[in-house]
Amino acid sequence: MKNPEGQQDVSISQGFRMMFYVMKPKETLFQTLEEVPDYVKKATPFFISLMLLELVVSWIHKGKPPGRLDDALTSISAGVLSRLPSLFSRSIELTSYIYVWENYRCLSLPWDSPWTWYLTFLGVDFGYYWFHRMAHEVNIMWAGHQTHHSSEDYNLSTALRQSVLQIYTSWIFYTPLALFIPPSVYAVHLQFNLLYQFWIHTEVIDNLGPLELILNTPSHHRVHHGRNRYCIDKNYGGTLIIWDRIFGTFEAENEKVVYGLTHPINTFDPFKVQFHHLVCIWTTFWATPGFFNKFSVICKGPGWGPGKPRLGLSEDIPEVKGKEVPFSSPASQLLRIYTVAQFALMLAFYEDTFADKAALSQVTVFLRVCFIILTLTSIGFLLDQRPKAAVLETCRCCVLLMLCRFGHLKPLVPSLSFAFEICFSICVAFWGVRSMKALASGLWK
Repeated sequence: MKNPEGQQDVSISQGFRMMFYVMKPKETLFQTLEEVPDYVKKATPFFISLMLLELVVSWIHKGKPPGRLDDALTSISAGVLSRLPSLFSRSIELTSYIYVWENYRCLSLPWDSPWTWYLTFLGVDFGYYWFHRMAHEVNIMWAGHQTHHSSEDYNLSTALRQSVLQIYTSWIFYTPLALFIPPSVYAVHLQFNLLYQFWIHTEVIDNLGPLELILNTPSHHRVHHGRNRYCIDKNYGGTLIIWDRIFGTFEAENEKVVYGLTHPINTFDPFKVQFHHLVCIWTTFWATPGFFNKFSVICKGPGWGPGKPRLGLSEDIPEVKGKEVPFSSPASQLLRIYTVAQFALMLAFYEDTFADKAALSQVTVFLRVCFIILTLTSIGFLLDQRPKAAVLETCRCCVLLMLCRFGHLKPLVPSLSFAFEICFSICVAFWGVRSMKALASGLWK
């Protein structure tokens, strides 16, 4: 997964089939890790196609979109942030696996055997079940995973709301496979297991009949994302639901599910979405007396407190009444249109950076990543209507003009470079005036 030139292309048929984990072993057997396609990167057009299909189906059947624009932008922002580290280095999930494989493997199963392929399918999904379960039952791991649960909508964009931190603990649960499974086979299934979980984040698919007995389905995963008491800590499976049935964590969907965290964070700020629970742990850690209690704050469940069971008490979970109103942005329609336009432009730069990574200098990649993070932060501030949103957007537009002037960013259509600069110069002037007005009226205080 390091040398794009050595990777095979993914056809349209394969692209849709990989989203549902229905690829044949002979299509996805590779001798070396460098030959394995970056399936997640190649899935972008299929993410978009399925989200558009969900939008159409939801309009036809319910007369409304499957979610809210501000929530969708925040979810996609989290997905963008989670992928940025891969611009600089190979993921720790692969690095750690390769290290164990090269130094401690007990035997080498044949990379070109269908039996190895199916065994890896089961092994990766089993590892994911235990990682996912621990991510709910160990507070410091929940600090990463809670990002994915913070959306109060449930649609395909929610699947993209990924954590920056999660990957630094998930690798532990896959490492035992490195004792006998070749890295190239593992890398294929690690991606497919993730991609399969995209399509189950939807409300437009109801019950799938007998498949509900074996597979993780939209119905099962809706329960997992619920904050109803009956939904908490249930249905951890990735592709298969059999692990939950075996280990006693299965719960079928019955009453209406209300989505999100038990204590909603009410913000679209991407950094708060990613890191707010770390701040909560830090505060609780220092406020809790006793060494063993402090240790428990980190290693027991998010609901634990002194004198409580490891995972806390169910009665401490706020009761869902079914009348909860999701947090929405107070931004005007014009401002929402502006944020969507800026977000789309950022996505274009993001995709271009990944596509041209090999040809770009490390300085250019770093500056582009900084600009992407700045853009996501500014959009979050604008949607939250934070007092300093105007000054941050002024700075962001200035940074964009500087990066373009020094060649680190280029308009997608070179012939429009002058118009591009004029447009963002106007943005600098507009937001600069708004910043001065906010300063003069004392809104920053």
